[in-house]
Amino acid sequence: MQTFAEATAVIPSDDNACAADLDPQWTVGGKLHGGYLMAVMARAAAAHADHPQVTAISATFLAPPSPGPATVTVDVLRAGRTSTQVRARLEQNGRSCTEALITLGVLEDLDPWWTTAVTPEIPAEVDCFHSPSNPPGAPFPVPLLDVVEHRLDPSTLGFVVGEPSMKGRIAAWLRLADGSDWDSFALLIALDPIPPASLTLGMPGWAPTISFTAYLRRRPAPGPVHVIMHATDVTAGRMHETAEVWDATGNLVGCATQLAAVRIPTDRTRQSAQPDLDDGRLA
Repeated sequence: MQTFAEATAVIPSDDNACAADLDPQWTVGGKLHGGYLMAVMARAAAAHADHPQVTAISATFLAPPSPGPATVTVDVLRAGRTSTQVRARLEQNGRSCTEALITLGVLEDLDPWWTTAVTPEIPAEVDCFHSPSNPPGAPFPVPLLDVVEHRLDPSTLGFVVGEPSMKGRIAAWLRLADGSDWDSFALLIALDPIPPASLTLGMPGWAPTISFTAYLRRRPAPGPVHVIMHATDVTAGRMHETAEVWDATGNLVGCATQLAAVRIPTDRTRQSAQPDLDDGRLA
């Protein structure tokens, strides 16, 4: 098993391109994880910028690449004193797979100067369910779970026994299995946790990401992070999800929103639910 740094490493060239070798370990049902692809692209962006960390990314997923060689091309749009903005494109076999606008800067590890964010409640890590990569009866293996440990809040797991909560909420503790600390690149993985919130709404199957935007707020403290993901709207085969990642000290370190494709069951009537006031959603 490669470390996260090894699996996302790129080799820059003089023509604003980077060579990458996409690792099959970072897959879900044979498809490379979207957060992993963004981390590879962000590494390539940092290799061509004067700023070392990702502070924002907006990606569009056009076609799923396969594990193996790929190329990331980087165009620097602006290089400023506090940030660098680039456009990145991941290609494989002459096909554009993912396009992204990426902002790089320097993240601090300070407490917020002002915030309305309240750390959501989640059971202790030891009391959460450790998700296996190939559980009995699963429709496909999830090798990603061997490299990113997911410990899920038991209250979100009703879908496993055919009793989805219908709250559209997933909560989990995450650790990198190689023991390394979270950084701005790895947080792109944490902001796209598994399983998708659609499973808690009784929608079977996976939810491939179409468009994803993330903001990284500060350097995470050492230790695990916990993520809260909510589905906010499902319409016409598309689901809107929001995610927040909090570090071991209770600080918000990243947030994201994404549009994903879902299959709405034909035998289920339209659902409409209001979130509980104590479900951990930000005000």
